[in-house]
Amino acid sequence: MRLRDLFAAGLSTLCLGVAAQLSTPDPDWKELETPAPPAFELSRLVPFDVSINSTLKFGVDPATITIGQDGVVRYVIVARSGSGTVNAMYEGLRCSTGEMRTYARYNASGGWARTTDSEWRSVFANAATRHTLMFAKQGGCTDNAPPRSVNDIVRSLRNQDLEKRAS
Repeated sequence: MRLRDLFAAGLSTLCLGVAAQLSTPDPDWKELETPAPPAFELSRLVPFDVSINSTLKFGVDPATITIGQDGVVRYVIVARSGSGTVNAMYEGLRCSTGEMRTYARYNASGGWARTTDSEWRSVFANAATRHTLMFAKQGGCTDNAPPRSVNDIVRSLRNQDLEKRAS
């Protein structure tokens, strides 16, 4: 009887810990109007890891990161191939719900193109959102909340990069 009680107490504690990391969606939440995609510079990119199997190198330009009053972290994320092809996405990240949204896409030949069918979707959904999930884990979010400042995001990303180089 005592072992079963200990197991039940441990399981309850584990479930509470998992539940504490998830936020209840705010039914009154409204997204602010999204500004036009900001200009980005390849020379300013702060790299972050997405996958050891990826042939693309990812980075975010710190000058493009904002934390809105609506709790959305907005930024330009850049993917570069080994051949030098550059693609960028202007995205929003809701740390409280684990969701992302792509506002615009960039390619060198056409510039920025706003997306017309963009909806919030889980960063855990599939491989297409993996870069956003890794950005969130490496500094874009603090648990299930946006970081206090853009400097906190950049510092976390740079620290991840330094730790990677040291190992």
